[in-house]
Amino acid sequence: METLPGVATAAAGGRKTSGRAPSTTTRVGPCGGAGRGALADPRPPLLSSSLWHSPELLSDIQDGYSVSGHLLVCFSSGYFIHDSLDIIFNHQSRSSWEYLVHHAMAISAFVSLIITGRFLVAAMLLLLVEVSNIFLTVRMLLKMSNVPSPALYEANKYINLVMYFAFRLAPQAYLTWYFLRYVEVQGQGAFLTANLLLLDAMILMYFSRLLRSDFFPSLHKGSVRRDVDGEKFLID
Repeated sequence: METLPGVATAAAGGRKTSGRAPSTTTRVGPCGGAGRGALADPRPPLLSSSLWHSPELLSDIQDGYSVSGHLLVCFSSGYFIHDSLDIIFNHQSRSSWEYLVHHAMAISAFVSLIITGRFLVAAMLLLLVEVSNIFLTVRMLLKMSNVPSPALYEANKYINLVMYFAFRLAPQAYLTWYFLRYVEVQGQGAFLTANLLLLDAMILMYFSRLLRSDFFPSLHKGSVRRDVDGEKFLID
């Protein structure tokens, strides 16, 4: 059985627990906005509230500001810090290094936004991935439950693809274009642009895994590999 790109393979979060009490975290891929219990994540409604009540923010990505948007970025930073500590303290760094890389990028970028108060709207757009994570989590739960529901899985598969485009690939592509065209490549702008390009690579890699797993299974090879301790874990 396969999991989605970067998604946990068990209730312990898909990481080896190395003899310690397993984390109760359910993580959705580090391709942006990995979610702890994404179905109950309070960030999507907070994000929707920020953009719904202040749509004018979208016209000023660099200097637009709202209190709810600032709180959203602070909350998300706290999540990434907490999740990173959970990975480290449970000795799961080796099997979850992709999460740590993603979280380090997110924390450093978000902290710079919190301090300067700039590019908060860009962070809000990136956090739209949390909407997509809901359907990625449904996909994971259907695979983990072993409940014979092919019709439900098939329906979610196509909804998931649409949401991936609408809330993950589209905002990412727009912000990449915006930063490369309008943001000065110096100081904070250069740092955030580099972070954004690295995130682009991660998102495209995980999207290719998702396509191979759900739509082109004949091309999907080596979905199971062994780690250095000889234990099997799933990568797609």
